[in-house]
Amino acid sequence: MFGKILIANRGEIACRVIDTARRMGVASVAVYSEADRDARHVALADQAFAIGPAPARQSYLDAGRILEAARRAGAEAIHPGYGFLSENADFAQACVDAGLVFIGPPAAAIRTMGSKAAAKTLLERSGVPLVPGYHGADQSVAALSEAAERIGYPVLLKASAGGGGRGMRVVAHATDLAEAIAQAAAEARASFGDGHLLLEAYLAAPRHIEIQIFADMHGNVVSLHERDCSIQRRHQKVLEETPAPFLHQAQRDALGAAAIQAARAVGYVGAGTVEFICQDDRFYFMEMNTRLQVEHPVTEMVTGLDLVEWQLRVAAGAVLPETQERIAMRGHAIEARICAEDPARDFLPSTGRIVMLREPPTGPQVRIDTGVREGDSIGPDYDSMIAKLIVWGEDRATAVRRLASALDQYQLAGPQTNLALLRRIVGHAGFVAGGVDTGFIASHPDLCQTGADTLQRPALAAACVGLLAALASERAPRDGDPFSPWAVADGWQLNGVPRTDLSLGWNDTILAIAAFPASDGGWRLELPQGDAIVTAAVTRDQTCRMVELELDGARTRHRLVRDRDRLIVTGTGGDTMFTVLDPFLPPPSEARIDHRLAAPTPARVVRVLVAAGATVAKGDRLVILEAMKMETTLYAPTDGVIEAVLVQPDDHVEDGVELLRFVVEQAP
Repeated sequence: MFGKILIANRGEIACRVIDTARRMGVASVAVYSEADRDARHVALADQAFAIGPAPARQSYLDAGRILEAARRAGAEAIHPGYGFLSENADFAQACVDAGLVFIGPPAAAIRTMGSKAAAKTLLERSGVPLVPGYHGADQSVAALSEAAERIGYPVLLKASAGGGGRGMRVVAHATDLAEAIAQAAAEARASFGDGHLLLEAYLAAPRHIEIQIFADMHGNVVSLHERDCSIQRRHQKVLEETPAPFLHQAQRDALGAAAIQAARAVGYVGAGTVEFICQDDRFYFMEMNTRLQVEHPVTEMVTGLDLVEWQLRVAAGAVLPETQERIAMRGHAIEARICAEDPARDFLPSTGRIVMLREPPTGPQVRIDTGVREGDSIGPDYDSMIAKLIVWGEDRATAVRRLASALDQYQLAGPQTNLALLRRIVGHAGFVAGGVDTGFIASHPDLCQTGADTLQRPALAAACVGLLAALASERAPRDGDPFSPWAVADGWQLNGVPRTDLSLGWNDTILAIAAFPASDGGWRLELPQGDAIVTAAVTRDQTCRMVELELDGARTRHRLVRDRDRLIVTGTGGDTMFTVLDPFLPPPSEARIDHRLAAPTPARVVRVLVAAGATVAKGDRLVILEAMKMETTLYAPTDGVIEAVLVQPDDHVEDGVELLRFVVEQAP
């Protein structure tokens, strides 16, 4: 076994590998960019080396810097994690040439299977069923257009060199193909350094089933069963589970056999995932990921195996620890990816400091893989995933209930997250029944609403009580005399009823609340939904206030986090965000047309699609941004003329920076 390994990655996968290495007595070496100097994976590793600036191309994608770090550390092997260089055949070969063991498949296997086009060509000869498509070398618009006409619209454009939904576009009409090719190729080049694309027939309602395989250097290949990854957004996975609902044993056996056949065809070694699209009892090979997958923990939960340990042992030359007959599944496991993004805005990446983080208790039935801590910042340079929440149950129904409970207990304040989306999915009748396909989220847009449909009285009352406690704390006498009349912040007035006015913003609505002290030490609140008498106990820790509230005969518990003018209230019903307003200021003026186009998040400018002087209509495409490895298109908010273009490609902009300025003609 190795004495020391370097992990050429960051975030939760680096932390995950470090945990197993430590348990096995293997020293770990981390690498980090300037943005990750204080990251969790750096703190956990035995050693850590800086490898460059924040942009991935100058750090985590710089093979030379990583190999130099391994040399300086005296590492014997490199674990690539997933993403970045994990499926880069040249990097795998460079490790071997430098005298290091690459903890993954041989470079030749990565090169073949890492290219979706080459993989399809190989497996087509091996008899593995393929989705009808085009994976040729001619990448001209003409060649791809001809292929699309032959396949029939709609078609799916995919990056040949990578995965994760990047470089992927669904094209419904021939008139949209050329622009989709340009966008997909640009995104593929930015993510994988290779803009080669392939085309497939777009299946309307498939299930995405993948098989975890493992192979050693002695010719042994096994399947560790399937995972259902059908819950997706923007072609990227959101929830994964095993076993796959409604998959019968004959299908499992056929999928497992096809996956093993694919691995043998390429001479595979190590962990890999063979992905299939399934529809109407038929399945088609889609791609093979030549690395460990983000969703590997669900396989570990039902098999009781540590796949990272298997990776290290196989890379060191050992025989697979188990034979196929001994790899059984027990129970059901589900993983939810918690990401910094806004589902209500087409999953726009979100950045910011994690002001408060509270996680559910972990153990044999609940697991959290994460690379962040409270106080860490989510930046624009890397993937948006914050953590993976994984649960196990004796059966699927138990696992679903356990995941719902764990999601309620997982509370985070700071950047926008997809927690509300995950809670809605897990509570949806379609998901509970298991009858979902890859279009589930797109076909249920209500799942992506940012906040609650209606304002919850307990959340509003808790916000008011928390603000009143904060006011009392601010007004407390500095001399500490508890008998001073100034020590009581109850809204006392010389003439009139004691009253404190509060003003909160919620979902574009201004809420004016009057609070009056009650005789029992509680408060009478004049809320928009009617008066309420509340009693509450308020405690405080370093980052939040805890409010135990009694309202309308029910007791609830809430956490309150203040982040500048934002007040985030968390509880079992989800999160509610308020804006704290000054009740003495006049209300905001009527909404007006914004004549500016501003960056919605820190990002890199990929393309500017208009020039100064251009006339645009509302909804026209104006600027393409790239943040957290995802491209986002910004559209004209109104009809008008572009007065000025203030950015150019490759500019890095912060949240709120003005990109374009409009001149809007006023109606006569």
